[in-house]
Amino acid sequence: MAQPDLKDIQRRMSGAVEVLRQEFGGLRTGRASTSLVEPVTVDAYGSQMPLNQVASVSVPEPRMLTVQVWDNGMVKAVEKAIREAGLGLNPQTEGNVIRLPIPDLSEERRQELTKVAAKYAEQARVSIRNVRRDGMDLLKRLEKDGEISQDDQRRFEKDIQKMTDDTITEVDQALATKDKEIMQV
Repeated sequence: MAQPDLKDIQRRMSGAVEVLRQEFGGLRTGRASTSLVEPVTVDAYGSQMPLNQVASVSVPEPRMLTVQVWDNGMVKAVEKAIREAGLGLNPQTEGNVIRLPIPDLSEERRQELTKVAAKYAEQARVSIRNVRRDGMDLLKRLEKDGEISQDDQRRFEKDIQKMTDDTITEVDQALATKDKEIMQV
């Protein structure tokens, strides 16, 4: 008898939570960190490329990032990508070096960061629901092909739904923790 791979479904859901934790790691609460600009993608050479493939990012001081763009022709594109990334950073360009002063966290900035965190959490929830949908589609196909019984299909659907609920609860808890960290003065 065929069985859906519940471990794979669980692994994919956990992967969405891991990605969320990495993105939350990039949401700094006032200190400069290279992970802050990791989600930035640059329109370079006709495709979207991660910032770290067109420039090197460093932290020369606690409240400053510098982005050393390797190709002088890419400086404007990198600056635009950082400005449009919604990180609340104001790039200052000097030749092929872009300085990113990290602003003090005002109440307004904290609110902005909680919105960004909420957006990341929602993306994770959507990923988890997509994994659930894939699992449910697989169950329907297996049942239709006669590889599993209707009772098995229902049981597996309950298992997948429970995994989904548990994983989304994990996302919600991570978001609550991050919000608390951001709002801490």
